[in-house]
Amino acid sequence: MSSALPKHIHSTGDLPKVAWAKGSYVHDADGKQYIDGSGGPAVYCIGHSNTEVNDAIKDQLDRIAHGYRYNFSSDAMEELTEIIRRRCGGALNNMVYVTGGSEAVESCLKLALQYHAARGEMSRRRFIARERSWHGNTLGALSVSGFLERKRAFEGSLLEVSRLSPVNAYRPIAGSTPETVGEAGAKELEDEILRVGPENVCAFIFEPVVGAAGGCVPAPNGYAKRVREICDKYGVIMISDEVMCGAGRTGTWRALEKDGVEPDIMSVAKGLAAGYLPLGAAIYNDKVADAIHGQHGAPMTGHTFTAHTACCAAGVAVQKIVERDRLVERVHQMEGTLRDTLAEATKDIEAVGDIRGRGFFQALELVADRKTRAPFPAERKLFMKIRQKAFDNGLICYPVGGNVDGVNGDVIIIAPPYNVTATELDEIAEKTAASVRQVLKAEGLA
Repeated sequence: MSSALPKHIHSTGDLPKVAWAKGSYVHDADGKQYIDGSGGPAVYCIGHSNTEVNDAIKDQLDRIAHGYRYNFSSDAMEELTEIIRRRCGGALNNMVYVTGGSEAVESCLKLALQYHAARGEMSRRRFIARERSWHGNTLGALSVSGFLERKRAFEGSLLEVSRLSPVNAYRPIAGSTPETVGEAGAKELEDEILRVGPENVCAFIFEPVVGAAGGCVPAPNGYAKRVREICDKYGVIMISDEVMCGAGRTGTWRALEKDGVEPDIMSVAKGLAAGYLPLGAAIYNDKVADAIHGQHGAPMTGHTFTAHTACCAAGVAVQKIVERDRLVERVHQMEGTLRDTLAEATKDIEAVGDIRGRGFFQALELVADRKTRAPFPAERKLFMKIRQKAFDNGLICYPVGGNVDGVNGDVIIIAPPYNVTATELDEIAEKTAASVRQVLKAEGLA
């Protein structure tokens, strides 16, 4: 039996060259237009080529591109810090700026470890995470991820991590129901803490709305509150990974805000600067800050480009627009419109088993049988074929596979800009539905 890794297909054809974009539309070098139905990978939350953001970046570049963090602070960094503090509320007043989601999660993990070290609890090294989660591509973030295809090549060099079941109302944990799956997932967490020994557990990390690895799976009612209680009970740090679902994507600036919960540490990235420049942050509460700053003086994480001045200026400009134009509120108000539009466009497609998510972070799950919820066989690679067919049809969406068990399953994520128009939502839904129909028909499945 061959031990070779399966070939990972990123595209079914050569990639076109991007030329320019404006608002919700992207154009390639051959003149073809695409509507950006997923904001790339849920990044471009205010659309493309916003002149206000571009001007803010240019203005910063004209003064200085980057003042190294160990030499200088900056207006851009200080202003962004105040914006984030206000949007987070509560005790989440401290942050380390980085240049992407993986770095943000990596910094969250290091902050949790440093917190326990500062308190003299060096035995607390174990992380607990969930299957069908995605936390990033650096080795620490990859270690806590439950995305089999993306981590298989690196097994053997990853951290030892405790792994829990996904918490998904559409596919409940064995023995639970959609109504009780949240409590079942929380019980798994407490049982694992007790099995490992609370004195050995550093942190539990989870996505409030699971992104690529599960397909916009929201935390069931009550789940996050029970997690918060359990983490407090055993002195475990609670990390909320909001790289994909945060910064307003799900209709509140913090995704866990809807759950009435505040984490100890959280990551944010994609929507923070909306793709105009690379930016992310690890945000931590005053409890964590007091321990770290009191014992070590500062977090022992960060890089050369931490708090990059022009990147922070981009973040300030984006967040000012989001706040001024009440775009997070708009996402919340239009959540039902997006879901209803997708449901109407796909109502005749028997293979659409579930439409789920929060805010402008919605997904279609395809199933071979609605009653049993059995997925299509992985070897068909339906998600890859739908991605390419949609692209051919002038739609950028975000299909991913393996959402059921790491191997089987096909979901299509739709994550449009917060300022998308109703007409554009119709176009996104219609092209999504048409692409799914065409692939299913070509595969003899419809």
